[in-house]
Amino acid sequence: MKEETRELPHSLTLENRTLLKAGGVLRIDSFDEETIAAATGGGRLLIRGETLPIAALDVDAGTLTVTGKVTSLAYGEQQAYMWSSS
Repeated sequence: MKEETRELPHSLTLENRTLLKAGGVLRIDSFDEETIAAATGGGRLLIRGETLPIAALDVDAGTLTVTGKVTSLAYGEQQAYMWSSS
């Protein structure tokens, strides 16, 4: 069976620097209370801040919700990650 790949659309919404909603999230690579590294349809996303719990994560839908104080959002590689289904 041939493996199918597609690029996930990526979006970010940050409200008052205390509520971050991200779409197009493929996986969480690492996280702690100060840094979350996520693979997204727009590349690697680094979220930095203070007391950053992952409030919700649904990799099937590609959604991530983070609360706490967000101090920085940065992207790594420009090339988008690809999602594959078998």
